[in-house]
Amino acid sequence: QLRSAIEKVAGTDSRVLISGPPGSGKGVVASVLHAQSARKSGPFVVLSCAGLEPEELDHSLFGREVDKEKARQIGAYEKAHRGTLVLDEVGDMPLETQAKLVRVLHKPEFTRVEGDTIVDADVRVIATSNRDLNHAIEVGQFRQDLFYRLNVVPIHLPPLRERVSNIRQLALQFTQETCAFLQRSHCRWSDTALAYLATQ
Repeated sequence: QLRSAIEKVAGTDSRVLISGPPGSGKGVVASVLHAQSARKSGPFVVLSCAGLEPEELDHSLFGREVDKEKARQIGAYEKAHRGTLVLDEVGDMPLETQAKLVRVLHKPEFTRVEGDTIVDADVRVIATSNRDLNHAIEVGQFRQDLFYRLNVVPIHLPPLRERVSNIRQLALQFTQETCAFLQRSHCRWSDTALAYLATQ
């Protein structure tokens, strides 16, 4: 189902919101969406929204205009022109930056921080989040209008506990790779051990 969803949306220019717990492969899905899109020859830019102060994230996302002390800084949105921008963990984006992003998604133009030159950027935006954004909206931590603009096509990655049937295949694959790395000729799991993994 996941592969089918990726194939259907990859060839479009629709925005995608990828949700799932840490380690579920949100970044992998984003890169596959880009690689299978008409923008695959363009840039693939990933910006982490976690742990950044509003001013720092504004600079990273939209850039900063030249002044006497610092050279012009090109932001991730501008770098992703004619390509894909991934907003990683968008649920951690400060409300101040969320408001600016809403305006850019509505009309794809902006000015760099401390600048007045209008910048046009043709960008496909993909966002990822391990947070429950509906709950974040309820408690005032995430803008509902931004959610609607990002969540055009939702893709949810289930945690491993919800797909226990994959555990055996993953265990065997990782064991094979480790065995090759250690240059050992034979590595195996007992049926009992594999069954135990599936219950944990």
